[in-house]
Amino acid sequence: MRRRKLFCEMNPLFYRISEKKEVAKRHLKNIKERKKFASTKIEEPLQFLLYEHNSNMIKRAPGVELDLQLNKAVNIGIASSKINGVLILPGEEFSLWDLVGSTTKRKGYLDGRVIKYNKLVPGTGGGLCNLGHTLHLLVVHSPLTVTEFNKHSDALAPDEGKRVPFSAGTSIAYNYLDFRFKNNTNNVYQILIRTEGEELYSQIRSNVDDPHFYEINEENHCFKKEGNKYFRCSKIYKDTFNKSNKARIAHDLLWDNHSEVMFDYNLIPKNQIKS
Repeated sequence: MRRRKLFCEMNPLFYRISEKKEVAKRHLKNIKERKKFASTKIEEPLQFLLYEHNSNMIKRAPGVELDLQLNKAVNIGIASSKINGVLILPGEEFSLWDLVGSTTKRKGYLDGRVIKYNKLVPGTGGGLCNLGHTLHLLVVHSPLTVTEFNKHSDALAPDEGKRVPFSAGTSIAYNYLDFRFKNNTNNVYQILIRTEGEELYSQIRSNVDDPHFYEINEENHCFKKEGNKYFRCSKIYKDTFNKSNKARIAHDLLWDNHSEVMFDYNLIPKNQIKS
């Protein structure tokens, strides 16, 4: 039996109406819950570096449109400037969209890749999922608590080089799909994030040194064919260690990964396909 189309799938106008409805609902929810979002910024870095992550924003692979990738770098640069230097004080919650705001052409945002109807298509402000992903990487290497994380496929394009756990997979859409985390500690944390050319530089810092360090590890990675589709499967863990003796004190499952492959199936390494 064919699945009945959702209202938002009937035509582009209905999709935009559905988006507007979800944006309005999130605004009302924030007001009702009286959210206290992080907003204080300082230029001076806090003393202690917890974790840093630097990456190239441009994906060069078969079937990936370079123009949209270059536009993505512009979009991430604009959005990062709204976040850079923000402090997350005790009891405060970080909201990506509260800081960045809407992504419009008037603000300089260009067309990048967005996911609609489970397909990659051009859209204004596209590519900011990479920004959400980078912020998520910083946070999971800290004691901060993720309060909203929306997943999409981390198999949008073929892997380049060695497989990196959580190389993608954070989905955001203004403002109803947010990335949020909360500071439930007595310490102050700071996000530093900026772009330079094709590179994205990010750090999470604190006013207090952390007695622990954290690693993200992936187990049982493979691709599986299910019907006429392929999926990336794995389990991704956050390991917590004592700095003093390097002993592992926690092994927490972050994501039981089952992501639909959204690139050409012929580009999946044959030795990674599990029957």
